[in-house]
Amino acid sequence: MKSAAGPAVTDVGRVTPSVPHKEEVRCTSRLLCDVSVRSTLWEDPSTTRTDGTATRQKQAHEDALIEHRFTLAFQTRGDWNHCSLSQSHTASWSRPGSTMTTLEDGYFHAVGSELPAMLDGMKLAAVAAALYIIVRCLNLKSPTASPQIVYQDTPLNRYLLKICPMLSKEYIPPLLWGKSGHLQTALYGKMGRVNTPTPCGVRKLLPMQDGATATFDLFEPRGDHSTGDDITMVICPGIGNHSEKNYIRTFVDHSQRQGYRCAVLNHLGALPNMELTSPRMFTCGCTWEFAAMVGHIKRAFPQTRLVVVGFSLGGNIVCKFLGENRSNQDRVLCCVSVCQGYNALRAQETFFQWDQCRRFYNFVLAEKMKKLILSHRSSLLDMSSSRIGDADLSRLCAATSLMQIDDSIMRKFHGYGSLKEYYEKESCVHYIHKVSVPLLLVNSSDDPLIHQSLLAIPRTLAEKMPNVIFALTQHGGHLGFFEGAVLFPQPLTWMDKVIVEYTDAICHWEKNRPACRRSGHQDMNF
Repeated sequence: MKSAAGPAVTDVGRVTPSVPHKEEVRCTSRLLCDVSVRSTLWEDPSTTRTDGTATRQKQAHEDALIEHRFTLAFQTRGDWNHCSLSQSHTASWSRPGSTMTTLEDGYFHAVGSELPAMLDGMKLAAVAAALYIIVRCLNLKSPTASPQIVYQDTPLNRYLLKICPMLSKEYIPPLLWGKSGHLQTALYGKMGRVNTPTPCGVRKLLPMQDGATATFDLFEPRGDHSTGDDITMVICPGIGNHSEKNYIRTFVDHSQRQGYRCAVLNHLGALPNMELTSPRMFTCGCTWEFAAMVGHIKRAFPQTRLVVVGFSLGGNIVCKFLGENRSNQDRVLCCVSVCQGYNALRAQETFFQWDQCRRFYNFVLAEKMKKLILSHRSSLLDMSSSRIGDADLSRLCAATSLMQIDDSIMRKFHGYGSLKEYYEKESCVHYIHKVSVPLLLVNSSDDPLIHQSLLAIPRTLAEKMPNVIFALTQHGGHLGFFEGAVLFPQPLTWMDKVIVEYTDAICHWEKNRPACRRSGHQDMNF
C-alpha cells in the first residue's frame, strides 16, 4: 500500500526509505553529520486518515528517518556497529513521544565521542601558535654571522683585522634568547652582567670652576701590560651611569687583568647619596667633567698613554671631547665608542616611533631620568645661580619622553635658547670628523634604541677616514653582546673582549713604530 508522498510499505515492521516530499538531508562535517529534515507530509490535513493504517505509516516513516540519520552520522566514522537497528529498537523508538528524544541522545552521543579529538586539535593549534610567536619574537631563525666591517684599506687597518680575530670571526649569542635585541638589552638593563666582579678602586673628587664637583674612580692594573708600557683607560659610562654599574665593573676587572689602569667617570648627579654642589647635572654632550678627569690623569701619571672608551651616551661625549680641541688628543693611543647614536636631534626624533618598541624605551628612560633629577630637587631649586624653577619641575613631572625632559630641564643647565640648539651643540656628529687617532665605532643592527638611519653616520665616516673602523654586529642589542652556547651567558661579553683586543693591537702597533714617527698622530701612516 502506498501513500501519495510517503515511503513504500513492504512490511509491517520494516520500511524502505525513499526521499520524502519536501525533505532535505545535509551532511556538514566529516566528524559530525548534521542532518536537518523537514517533512510536511503529516502536517497536510488532506492526508490525515482515521484508520490505523495512517498511524502505522507515520510510525514507519519516522523510524526510517531515524535510521537514515544514524547511518549518516556514523558512516564517516566507519563505526557500522552503531548503525544496526534491531527490530526491538525500532519498536521501542516507535512509541509516541519517544522518537525525538532518542534522536537527540544519539546525536549528542556522536558529538561527545568526537569532543576529545577536537580538544586535542585545539591544543596542537595553540602550541603551534605559541611556537610561532616564540620563534618570531626570539628571532631564532636569524643566523649568526661575523660583524660587518667598514674601513679603508690601509696598513694599520689590515694589521688590526689580522691581529683582532674578534672583529672577523662569528659572534655567537646564546641560542635561545641571544638573537633578540630586546632580551639582550633587557638583561643588560636589569642585571648588567653575570657573575659581576668587584674591583677595588679609589674615588677622586675634582672641583670645577662653576662650583660643581666631578668624581671618578681610579683602578690600578693587576699586572704589567703585554707591551711593558703604562697605559690608562679613561672610561665614560652611559646615561646616568657610574663606576658601580655591573657592566662597568665587569669591563674594568677584565681590563685590569690585561695590565690597564682604569679611570671611570661618575656622571654628575648620577652617584647615589652624593649631593650636587652646583645647580647642574650631566647632559648628553657636556665634556667638562670628562676633560677634568683626563687632565688629572695626565698630570698624575706623566708617562702614561691613554685609551679613550665610551659606552652609549658616553660614546657621544668622548668623541665630542676628542674633536673639540686638537690638544685633547695628545697622548691618546686610540678611542672606542660602543652603541652611541651620533646625532642627538635625529635620535630623539626616532624615539617617538613605535617600531622596535622605541617609544616604550623612551618612556622607561624618561622615568629613570625624572627620578634622578627629582632626587636633586633641593639643590637645583635652592641655589641662587640656578636656572631651574618650580614651573620647570612641574613640566618635568608631566614629561613622558627624554625630549620633554631635555626641553624643560637639561638644556637650561648650559643656557641653550632652544632644544634644537642644545642637540646640535651637544652631538658628536659635528666634531667626530676632526678625530685623527685610531677610532673604533661599534653598533648592533638589532639595537632597539638606535634607529637604522643613524648608522649611516659611522658607515660614511669609515668610508672616508682612514683612521676609522666601523663594526656592525647582527645581534647584541644595546650594550648587551652576551655570548653563550644555549641558555646561560658567559661572564665576559663580546664587547668586553673586542675592546681590549683592539686596544692591545693598537698598543703593539705603536710600540713597534719608529720613534721618530710617534710625535703626532697627524703624521701616522694609517
